[in-house]
Amino acid sequence: MIPRQAILVALVALFAVGCNSTTTRPSVFTMCVPERFWQECVHMTNESSVKGFPIACIAGRDRYDCIEKVGRKEADIVAVDPEDMYLAAKNNLAATAGYNLVEQVRSKEEPELPYRYEAVAVIHKDLDITSVQGLRGLRSCHTGVGRNVGYKIPITKLTAMGVLSNINNPEYSARENELRALSNLFSKGCLVGEWSPDPAINQRLKETYSNMCALCEKPDVCDYPDNYSGYEGALRCLAHNGGQVAWTKVIYVKRFFGLPVGSAPAVPSTEKPEDFRYFCPDGTKVAIDATTKPCTWAARPWQGYLINGGITGGSVKAVQDEITSLGTLGEENKAPWWKDILLLDEKTLAVKTDPISPLDHLNNAKYTDVIERNSGAPERTARWCVTSNEALEKCNAFARAAFSRDARPRFDCLHEKDADVCLKAIRDGGADVVAIEGGQVEKAVRDFNLKPIVAEKYSEGATKLSEQAAVAVVKKTSTIQNLADLKTKKSCHSGFKGDFAGWSAPAHALKAANLITNPTELSEFFSAGCAPGAPQESKLCTQCVGDKASSDDKVIQATKCKRIDAESYNGDLGALRCLIDDNGDVAFLSITALHKLDKLSKPDKEVKGTDFELLCPTGGRAPIEEWQRCNFGLEPPRVIVSSATKTPNALEELTHGILDAASTYASSPDLLQLFGSWGGHPNLIFKDDTVDLVSVDNTWDAWSRWATTEQEYSIA
Repeated sequence: MIPRQAILVALVALFAVGCNSTTTRPSVFTMCVPERFWQECVHMTNESSVKGFPIACIAGRDRYDCIEKVGRKEADIVAVDPEDMYLAAKNNLAATAGYNLVEQVRSKEEPELPYRYEAVAVIHKDLDITSVQGLRGLRSCHTGVGRNVGYKIPITKLTAMGVLSNINNPEYSARENELRALSNLFSKGCLVGEWSPDPAINQRLKETYSNMCALCEKPDVCDYPDNYSGYEGALRCLAHNGGQVAWTKVIYVKRFFGLPVGSAPAVPSTEKPEDFRYFCPDGTKVAIDATTKPCTWAARPWQGYLINGGITGGSVKAVQDEITSLGTLGEENKAPWWKDILLLDEKTLAVKTDPISPLDHLNNAKYTDVIERNSGAPERTARWCVTSNEALEKCNAFARAAFSRDARPRFDCLHEKDADVCLKAIRDGGADVVAIEGGQVEKAVRDFNLKPIVAEKYSEGATKLSEQAAVAVVKKTSTIQNLADLKTKKSCHSGFKGDFAGWSAPAHALKAANLITNPTELSEFFSAGCAPGAPQESKLCTQCVGDKASSDDKVIQATKCKRIDAESYNGDLGALRCLIDDNGDVAFLSITALHKLDKLSKPDKEVKGTDFELLCPTGGRAPIEEWQRCNFGLEPPRVIVSSATKTPNALEELTHGILDAASTYASSPDLLQLFGSWGGHPNLIFKDDTVDLVSVDNTWDAWSRWATTEQEYSIA
């Protein structure tokens, strides 16, 4: 994480450029970027300044945070997707922010088109159909499950037209309601993809609604790659595999039939457009040729650049000129920031447009209802229980963002004073899910009749049940051979109280070896150390360094020994960094950190696993690969539980919805930082080192063992 103080210092410096301007607009506009792209933004500011059109940067936690910073006028510009536009239009700042899109990311092929792509239905010309009701019983070809033109748009529009029915059956999940409706509407189809991120649910759904896989190249697999999937594959399914209607987008229809696309000339094709027609929402048919305008069902808006109402008049043009210049510069240099920050690539460019509010932009494309579609029972939500104000803030952001990105059911959040109250609320029907420590699952099952459904997943090195081994790491050159040798040495800890690997596990081991009688003695057992979160006056803060990237003494002091990412020695990798820097003789951390050594390597020095060994609690040392016999205990993951009284379908819906939402942000943390510290607060809802979530099945049998671990290690 980029320390906020450092960001402000950089911002002030950048704003000094061109400060002699006499206009009322900022002399240098400020772009907000997700913090993972901060270094790229530094390069962008440097390169643009040299070219004479400087821009300033400020880091947000993620794009969600950047939208709010622009809304509060802490920044001027943020690059966004249509789903982000929806968040801007619907957030609490919308009324005062004055959000507008002033430039769009458009295709070089068709830069004049108002939308990124338009959804169409294509049929054989002689198909006897005169209304959307005539789709019933046809064989249907789709791009893939969960995709826009081949899934979300037809479901949204056909539901509104009354063609898809019984789509809100409360007995089924939102996803299953959609699949049931499609399966009942069409006789056969090809709808490939992951129908659920849970393998068991995915398999059951594909077996239950197998007719929607019957037209695929591999019906028994019904997943990518498949010759009849994707934009062009749906048309192949229509033309060559028995399909009667294909859902795809206009540009691929033109390519498939060899028609010109924008400024690009026609490419010869063996397919015959005269044998097919566009099928319109009003039941009419339109010829497929180079001159006839297609009839569309909806469109996906272009990505764009969002500003606030504080930028008006000539300043709007200045922002547009700035973005255009940045786009040209980024393409010339093929700079990483060109793609990650400006959302551009070799096929796109930034195009100036008249300012438009994000909601109007979505409505014009008939896309708002696609985002908002609800295929569950009316107002069905999954109520997530949390136990702090900070967790509530994160939960609410997660709920809004996940809804915009098609996760269903919709999440809602409620705040209770502790985990036990949350467990009781779920038992009594006042809440649906809560994330608890793994050691509490046995109690949740026994005392509150709850059921574990989802668990945290960590990076390489964790067990099959997502346990992380707590280990003590020393340099291979170290003379330390047993726990007693640690006395008066300097220590590096991944965290302070509440941190299993960095605190509870070493305290437990030293107490079991009769080297301490109480965890509070750790600060005296070691001569010095770094345990982020410890009292500032403690010996366990003396080796902490704060924000190593900052040259400002005040910033360094403000971040030193804090349990935030700005403290360079915070967390598992931070503890290892402390050891590498010779600020400690031993590092207490999770084994998974030793599978991320590439993050600690520098161009002039590679950090290798052979540089380290594990110190075993019973004495002696071992290579890091032997952590299973040489560790200080296995830390259970956090587990999401729900009521065991819910129906199997209801539990399945919760499992699917949670996994679906989590996978979105696990792969794209720049959209929303679901895992990792939040506003300087660690381990909110999920542990910071979580990389994704996984479903829990009947093979998970460690609840009793985890409860024992929690009890034994609770001394710390």
